[in-house]
Amino acid sequence: MPRNIALTALNNRENILGFQERTLEGAFDNNPRLDQRDRAFSLHLVQGVLRWQIRIDWIIKQSVRFPFANIELPILNILRLAVYQIFLMDRVPESAAVNEAVKQAGKLPKKNLRGVVNGILRNICRKKGEMVFPDADRDPALYLAITYAYPMWLVKQWIREHGVGEAEKMLRAGNDIPRLFIRTNTLGTTREKLLEILREEGIDCSLDLRCPEAIEIARLKGPLHKLQAFHQGLFQVQSRPAQICSHLLFPESGESVLDVCAGFGGKSTHMAALMKDRGFILGVDTNRERIQGLIHSTGRLGIGTIMPIIADATRSLHRLLKRPFQKILVDAPCSGLGVIS
Repeated sequence: MPRNIALTALNNRENILGFQERTLEGAFDNNPRLDQRDRAFSLHLVQGVLRWQIRIDWIIKQSVRFPFANIELPILNILRLAVYQIFLMDRVPESAAVNEAVKQAGKLPKKNLRGVVNGILRNICRKKGEMVFPDADRDPALYLAITYAYPMWLVKQWIREHGVGEAEKMLRAGNDIPRLFIRTNTLGTTREKLLEILREEGIDCSLDLRCPEAIEIARLKGPLHKLQAFHQGLFQVQSRPAQICSHLLFPESGESVLDVCAGFGGKSTHMAALMKDRGFILGVDTNRERIQGLIHSTGRLGIGTIMPIIADATRSLHRLLKRPFQKILVDAPCSGLGVIS
């Protein structure tokens, strides 16, 4: 079941915005008896395949006798899931990865795919220790791209800007699993009280020493958004760097603040809490779905000082600035390379 859920998510990724969360969450809702271990395994498989896809595809290319481009997406994703388990997961027996992949292939409309998948994966398992990867001295860019599963253009850019050694450190760091943080909604509770509530709900968590509202989540028993504390508006999921940004701006009670690229409102709602929900925040974004998310968050968190609007600040700045603002936050669209993990 977990592998089938992961396969569905990967097959749907081209068609669904935010596919990972939506597809997996929908599958979990349709299978309420699926325990937390299987849910975590499904999520791990999807994230792992996406994180290591370039390396995984290299392995598959070395192991088939026909053009890689000819492999249809459902079969390719079955192979990707199996190869990820064989090469990058220590606790999954190779036989289990192969057998489950063959079962998945058997459910596809085309006949004889079980034998194709079985043959490819058995060949990969036999030659696992002999798999040839790019030579680091002969072609350092290709070596880094395949070893750390990054696009070649980015590897070459970082080598050009930082040198091979520093580029490798950056690539390795980008593959680290990001830590999970939430932000206490200080309008409704204290961080210490929230920590106590979360621990009572079985969450393994601790206070963060760098950000005054942050709590680090080490282990969960289920989705954060299904916790009672979440529905009560006691916290917001937000990374530590994002939380620090609002403190750097230092909005104060009674001020007017413009959030130019508000998105789903993580920083807007944080600033409202720092202002004790006294003052005015204009949250601007071009995307209707994000603004709807901001509206939902303000209601859940009990915030009344934020006015969300759909607008393009690059074209409407003169209208947005008709009233004076003491602070302006611009979290402008960028490459996102700083948070690539």
